[in-house]
Amino acid sequence: MRIAVISDIHGNMDALNAVIKDMDKQKCEKVFVLGDYAMAGPEPMETVGFFIMKSRDSKYSMIQGNTDLMIADYSSDLYESMKSKAPLMVEALRNDVKILSNSEKAFLKNLPVQLEIEEEGVKFLLVHGSPRRNNEDILPNTPMEEVQAMLKNVDADVILCGHTHIPCGFQTPDKKTVVNAGSVGRPFTPDAKSCYLIVDAWKGRCVFEHRFIEYDKERAADKIRRRDFKGAYELAGMLIDPKTRHM
Repeated sequence: MRIAVISDIHGNMDALNAVIKDMDKQKCEKVFVLGDYAMAGPEPMETVGFFIMKSRDSKYSMIQGNTDLMIADYSSDLYESMKSKAPLMVEALRNDVKILSNSEKAFLKNLPVQLEIEEEGVKFLLVHGSPRRNNEDILPNTPMEEVQAMLKNVDADVILCGHTHIPCGFQTPDKKTVVNAGSVGRPFTPDAKSCYLIVDAWKGRCVFEHRFIEYDKERAADKIRRRDFKGAYELAGMLIDPKTRHM
């Protein structure tokens, strides 16, 4: 079975459409979605609407990301707590909350935090950050002992994650595989191509491939600028030249 794993779309329909086109070309039979659908992107409403539609398709399995919960549980206290440490993202969050409908927020709120799925004799665990927390980083330079600590009491063969926007993978000494799918809509790789993961699973085994997809970054950046919240121009620039990580 060929599975596409996508994460961290962040309202970027231009990137998502490019990835879906490639997924179809690669003949992916299932799609695992690891969260962060809307926040701080060019088209949050359209993106959430797309996944609401896909939630009725058995091909798709979806979980919640940390920013999805921020949107669903937004409050003035959350705004104040984020204002100093993430000023660009908190203004984007406030604007997302303003324009998303109650039904769209309810969709984000009611997504499962994690999912266990078995395909072709392989036990998959879908998480956003790590099995411990939806905002915990699994990065290329995360020490193996930290990765192992995150996997304590995890029964799955393969742990699929996102959150960091940086693709990577680990094989632990006890034969667990951890793969970060990267980001569809806000990649932090040097060339800023949209990134997703293909998993070929059969007879209890897996092969993994990160795919890097070109999309119209200038068009997507212009859509963010036209949202016209405080910091929109800076966030638009980060789509084209992602110098620093944010949220």
